[in-house]
Amino acid sequence: MTRLVAVPNVSEGRDEGVLDAIGAAFATHADVLHRTADPDHHRAVFFLSGVPGELHLALAAGAREAAARIDLRRHAGVHPRVGALDVAPVVFLEAAGRGAAIAEALLTADAIGREGIPVYLYGELAGGRTRAALRRPGGLDGVAPDYGPSEPHPTAGATLVAARPLLVAFNLVLAPPATLEAARAIAAELRAELPGVRALGLRLERQQLVQVSTNLEDHRAVACADVLAAVQRRHAVRAGELVAPAPAAALAGWPAGVPLAAPPTIEALLGRYR
Repeated sequence: MTRLVAVPNVSEGRDEGVLDAIGAAFATHADVLHRTADPDHHRAVFFLSGVPGELHLALAAGAREAAARIDLRRHAGVHPRVGALDVAPVVFLEAAGRGAAIAEALLTADAIGREGIPVYLYGELAGGRTRAALRRPGGLDGVAPDYGPSEPHPTAGATLVAARPLLVAFNLVLAPPATLEAARAIAAELRAELPGVRALGLRLERQQLVQVSTNLEDHRAVACADVLAAVQRRHAVRAGELVAPAPAAALAGWPAGVPLAAPPTIEALLGRYR
């Protein structure tokens, strides 16, 4: 049977009990294959696999549980966010799965909206509107939700939903001494130099680290090793980190001398269904 992937991000990275409960909600209608959390980002990323017609039920259940357990009024983390279940993208790994992902994403948006949480579409489903545009301060002002109530949930905010191809979330820790200003300057240069790379410079206070946080929109055009090389031309790098499972091709050419924290590849995780 055809399977789809979803990579929901929730605005909680410190309370394992809350994350366990949200994970259990996702697991009612999907397989939870991986989870990672960061206390400074105050964010967790889940990697789900499910079948068309059911995956949206998992995402709606997770949205309901996140809304019950996360209060954005008391949330503080370095990662931008608009909601307790902040983003809920349905991902197609091959072009042939695009139609199924679009259908499931629209079902997801409707189902989360029915939970009383406003939903904003982004990417292809919204004419190319970006997550970054919606997340920037005031980004939702004057923008009507695509699904759900017209006003943000008082404690859970809103959720952003898309159907999109695979995106690789990848962070690099700069070797000390490093400043937030340096990381931000490097991130700006990466955005200008590398096609399809989104980047932010962040300081992780709890871990006393400075990080360049990136999203690779096309790992075939720009792999993790390419980003590493671009950063190393500007500053020494202590380690790399994959936030969620990625295809093996995204890791091609990674040098043995730089530690990389990485979950199993997508091929390894999804091989169980073949």
